Amino acid sequence: MLALRLPPEIEARLDELSKRTGRSKSFYARQAILEHLDDLEDVYLAEKRLEELRRGESDTVSLAELMTRYGVEN
Repeated sequence: MLALRLPPEIEARLDELSKRTGRSKSFYARQAILEHLDDLEDVYLAEKRLEELRRGESDTVSLAELMTRYGVEN
């Protein structure tokens, strides 16, 4: 369960969208969170990988090597 307090202007936009489409406000809030959560997770993983590279804990792989490894052609 999650309780969320929104600024009035966002609440009004969400309410209007809900009325126009017949979907619940919860549906749209859930969709927005899921979409943004994917982005946040990607950013976190990229930052973690960059730090590992800077500390010398991992190496890079060239695009050409990846393409060869997985049999992908230009």
